[in-house]
Amino acid sequence: MAVTGFRRSVVALTVLIATAVVAILVVVSHVLLSRVTDADAHDLARTRAEAVAANVSTKGGRVVLTENSSEALDEVAWVYADGRLIDGDVPPSVVDRVEALADSGRSQTVSVGDYLLYARQVPVDGHHVMVIVRVDLTPYETSEQRSLTLSLILGGLTILLAGGVAHLVVHRALRVVHEMAALADDWGHHEPGRRFNLGVPRDEFGELGQTLDRLLERVDNALADERRLTDEIAHELRTPLTVLRGEAQLAQLSGEPVVPEAVLSEVDRLDTAITTILRAARARTDEGTRCDLGSAARQAIGSRAVEVAFPGKVEVAVAPDVAVSLLSPLLENGLRHAKSRVWVTARNQGEAIVVDVLDDGPGFDPAEVDRVFEAGVTGGDGYGLGLPVVRRIAASAGAEVRAIADGRGHVEVTLPAARAT
Repeated sequence: MAVTGFRRSVVALTVLIATAVVAILVVVSHVLLSRVTDADAHDLARTRAEAVAANVSTKGGRVVLTENSSEALDEVAWVYADGRLIDGDVPPSVVDRVEALADSGRSQTVSVGDYLLYARQVPVDGHHVMVIVRVDLTPYETSEQRSLTLSLILGGLTILLAGGVAHLVVHRALRVVHEMAALADDWGHHEPGRRFNLGVPRDEFGELGQTLDRLLERVDNALADERRLTDEIAHELRTPLTVLRGEAQLAQLSGEPVVPEAVLSEVDRLDTAITTILRAARARTDEGTRCDLGSAARQAIGSRAVEVAFPGKVEVAVAPDVAVSLLSPLLENGLRHAKSRVWVTARNQGEAIVVDVLDDGPGFDPAEVDRVFEAGVTGGDGYGLGLPVVRRIAASAGAEVRAIADGRGHVEVTLPAARAT
């Protein structure tokens, strides 16, 4: 429906523009033709008048014609001398206008019905001589009407042709777009590695191919991201599940009727891991949320021995549970590797709030600082929610997390600051 509507809109716009252009051309051509035919009619009238005037002379004090006018000329040309008709036969329908022109004493042109009357003064000594000619305008008007009719017919055909060409061109162009979109959709599902690879765009189709290539690249990255998520989930849940199985088997072998404390602890860790992963998946939809960073930090710390140094009330543009899910595993990681102290600080950097999770442990190896967020990489014998999922949660919430190798345990989390309300 959308494609059909677009095609119809383009064709309608083309027809509208073609109609406007044709209308302008028809009007302009008709006006020009009218001026040309008017000029031709006036030229013919002057030519006739000059031809008759050339034969006017005086003889014995009287105005006469040196040559006899033909019968046809008598119907279209008349000569008046001193207010008296001396040659020609004036039709009754125009006799009043002809006599008025003869008495005017000056050259002029008037229209009477379908005729053009032209009066020309002939200089003859001692006499007032006027030559009046008539030109039939019917042939000129017929020519104009025929020209106008032909212009309208050709204009209509031009409009239809423009609409047909526009329909054909848009149909072919949209067919190419449809085929490219269908290929991109199919590749996105079955061959995400394929690309159009049209090179530097030279036209709109090249730009479309480049855009679809970028889209396919994002789809491919999304699929790879999901595969990494699967690997991270498998890695993060394998250890607690293994411990659960081992503890359950030991309890079964020893005949203990009570579930060991370690099993309960691992169940809690497993539940925390699953909850946090779900929060990471939903973090992108939590728009317009905010929380007090101090409250989130205290909730993440719980009963653990962690120092907090925040400059008053600090609000960040993330959901409270997401902030807790970010800080809790970082604090657990710091407590696992610290010698005696773990502390958290926060600082304002314009539109961001930077949280530093520090401990007095050995810190990160500079050679491995970029790999600590990869699934399967660990710097100790601990288990639980790892740094890879922490980075995923941060990315989902519009935050950043990075490890800093400065001789101590140091993880920096950059959160978007909440806008003032």
